[in-house]
Amino acid sequence: MGHTYSFLPNVDASSSLTYIPLLINRIGTGTGYFQGEASAEYFIGVKSIKVNRKAIPINTTLLSINSEGYGGTKISTVSPYTVLEISIYDAVFSALTQEVSRKKVTAFTSMGPFGVCLTSTDVGSTLVGPAVPQVDLVLQSQSVYWRMFGFLDGGLNPRTSIMIGGHQIEENLLEFHLAASRLEFSSSLLSRQTTCANFNFTFNA
Repeated sequence: MGHTYSFLPNVDASSSLTYIPLLINRIGTGTGYFQGEASAEYFIGVKSIKVNRKAIPINTTLLSINSEGYGGTKISTVSPYTVLEISIYDAVFSALTQEVSRKKVTAFTSMGPFGVCLTSTDVGSTLVGPAVPQVDLVLQSQSVYWRMFGFLDGGLNPRTSIMIGGHQIEENLLEFHLAASRLEFSSSLLSRQTTCANFNFTFNA
């Protein structure tokens, strides 16, 4: 028996899911873990980051989980936004600033939790949101990536280098196959002119 993820209007998201391996952090990253106990959180492998399809210079060792359980990328519903280790954040911020300056978009500081925001009247719109520079987390290959918007500075030496937050998970179909240690994801359903509110889960033989 299989399953189909149907969305209105007549969209089967299961036909276009991309799968990537789920990684294990051998050292617990949350509270309440015993010494030597592996983390129960979901980690994925990010290979690089691109801004408008151009790779940006970052310390790639931060993208792997080290022997003490630091580093890597995890998916979290606790944090509302994606949080980046400070050197990664600075690299993304610098690249975004350069891309925005080419478009003559007005930027201003200190809006909510974000350091810099853009004036909405200067930014157009697309099916998936504002027409701002694209930020892609490149996963197992150059053709497999997760595109997202809105980042926070995670400071120096956080437990996890990249934490994908709830806002970036919204309108993405995620299916966790724990037995196979893999994650299947759809990227934004908005690009298919549907949303999670139109979800209809069905089984087929």
